[in-house]
Amino acid sequence: MNLRERTFELLKAHPDQRFKARQIAEWIHATYRTETLDKIERSSFIDSEAALLNQLVAEIGANRPTWQLKFPSLRTTEGRPRKYYWTDKTEAEEIDEAEEAGNDFAQPSTEQTNEQPRALERDLYPMLIEFVSSEAGASASRINEATASNRRGLGGNKWLYPDIVAIESLTAGMNKEVTGALQHSGERRARLWSFEVKRLLNRSNVREAYFQAVSNSSWASFGYLAAAEIEGADTLREIQMLYGVHGIGLIEIDMESPTESVIRIPARERLSVEWSMCSRLADENRDFATFMKKVRQFYQTGDL
Repeated sequence: MNLRERTFELLKAHPDQRFKARQIAEWIHATYRTETLDKIERSSFIDSEAALLNQLVAEIGANRPTWQLKFPSLRTTEGRPRKYYWTDKTEAEEIDEAEEAGNDFAQPSTEQTNEQPRALERDLYPMLIEFVSSEAGASASRINEATASNRRGLGGNKWLYPDIVAIESLTAGMNKEVTGALQHSGERRARLWSFEVKRLLNRSNVREAYFQAVSNSSWASFGYLAAAEIEGADTLREIQMLYGVHGIGLIEIDMESPTESVIRIPARERLSVEWSMCSRLADENRDFATFMKKVRQFYQTGDL
């Protein structure tokens, strides 16, 4: 059995559709059962269909780097589990399609994939808010660019607004006498978080997306670039390099289970918030002004 041909057959039949290695293995076993059962018969260590599927998954993963070098149309995501897909689009075209408003992605008719429809960027906001609340106990808010004043004209506020902001209490659960004392001590009692969200990151847009996050999130205690899909090892390496200079972290959003999202690169903490930038944001955007009202109320009352 030619594993590469069988794998590519499935991927080419459903271009741009993401498949886990196990889904590919299950499809091969169901479609070419005579060949896979023969593989069991000829093997001295594959003694069951479950073991066969595990072996196919391992072989797909082991051959992936070689296949990708020879066949650029084979793409993979960098999340866990890794997903495989076939596309004739350039990386730039993938980004254009992902960011196009109202865009949706075709799904395969096969039942073996169980693939959920891939979300648009706007669908990721509540997922990230859920994760931030679960992971850090922070109270998060959406910042909608549509609520901005645009007083500075076209391009005047480019890359100014993050997509999501949050406040994390550092005094939650403390004794009331302690929190009361901290109110008057000048000690830091909260951390602010800021997030730029993208549906897809690849080599075509990674630097632009990262510097957008640098521009709109460096004011906060923690600044993050968050994405549902991160395509290619080169993309992750580029982010790691940029992180060394700028400190903006990376979150991979799990669309099926948002609370299982992963902080791939922890943001470097800024010990003091850039309040002058907060003032600029609040002046220009009603949503951010509402968020800062929440921050003020926390510092006054200790409540979120």
